[in-house]
Amino acid sequence: MGSLTIRTLSDAALRALQARAFENRTTPQAEARLLLEAALCPGGRLCIGSALSSLSRSSGLSNEDVEALEAVRGANPAPPTWFG
Repeated sequence: MGSLTIRTLSDAALRALQARAFENRTTPQAEARLLLEAALCPGGRLCIGSALSSLSRSSGLSNEDVEALEAVRGANPAPPTWFG
């Protein structure tokens, strides 16, 4: 886990952070961590792996189908493209 030092935070922002921490019965550091995590890692964002898995399940794609596609894909690779 990393650490972060924030310099030159305005007095108003520091007071607001301290007031918010006091209301939530936490430290200003803990409150700052919560705010940063909420802003940078929102819970409702789309995760591409989960979306693809859900799409394959809803379309009825099975592991056997994927294995068949993988077997065909590797059999005849396309020739490399030359842009020279």
